[in-house]
Amino acid sequence: MSTALFIVDVQNDFTEGGALGVTGGDAVAVAISRHLAARAGDYDLIVASRDWHDADNANGGHFAADPDFVDTWPAHCVAGTAGAEYDPGFVTDAVTHHVKKGQGEPAYSLFEGVTDDGVTVAHLLDDHGVLEVDVVGIATDYCVRASALDAIAHGRRVRIFTDLVAGVAPTSTEAALAELAHAGAVLDESGA
Repeated sequence: MSTALFIVDVQNDFTEGGALGVTGGDAVAVAISRHLAARAGDYDLIVASRDWHDADNANGGHFAADPDFVDTWPAHCVAGTAGAEYDPGFVTDAVTHHVKKGQGEPAYSLFEGVTDDGVTVAHLLDDHGVLEVDVVGIATDYCVRASALDAIAHGRRVRIFTDLVAGVAPTSTEAALAELAHAGAVLDESGA
């Protein structure tokens, strides 16, 4: 039985000081790196996603001058900018596949991304016979939530490492974790 690790959006714009910085994001980046250093061999596939938005448009309404912080957001993770790069605390050496999502449209789930070669995450999971997925990253209440729910919808057993995620706000993070547990995800700690 193959296992994958999803590392969701550990990017400069989502960690402290970024356009949509999440408290605890830098610490999560470092903790994920520790987890990879100790446990990368446990995974047949390690997929890291990045928001990768176009600079020359509103990305399908995702960017707004007066964002509501629900469906619209300030500009963030614009392709080729420092904000779109991985947080420096996240060591990517063990990552087997990098996917970019949100290229010209809103995208929350890692499943909405593709590799530079155009391969979808669903195709990667099928090709590697992945039945179980561990999920970590930023933000618990948005992209981590969406990625984990899509993994469940694609028939995978999902475990969320609660010590390797950071959310936008405590209330929405708790609600997201409760929703994920109700959907069948296991909430656990990595031990990293």
